[in-house]
Amino acid sequence: MKPNYRRCISCRKVGLKQEFWRIVRVFPSGQVQLDEGMGRSAYLCPQADCLQIARKKDRIGRSLRTPVPEAIYQTLSERLANAESPTSI
Repeated sequence: MKPNYRRCISCRKVGLKQEFWRIVRVFPSGQVQLDEGMGRSAYLCPQADCLQIARKKDRIGRSLRTPVPEAIYQTLSERLANAESPTSI
């Protein structure tokens, strides 16, 4: 089976689907959510630079063709902070 490649909407890097965060505009409700659902999708690298550029230039909103709630950006920022924080053993 062929691997699924996706492109980051911010830095345009191509990689495997599992390497990216998925933001979805769910059909038919038009609600924006993370990671699951059927509808139009955008993919974003889990990096601070990509999130900052996507937020500043509204790349997620333009890609999904809908306004993106501030809560989505907050959740992505929290995920990024959790991924970067060192874990104690």
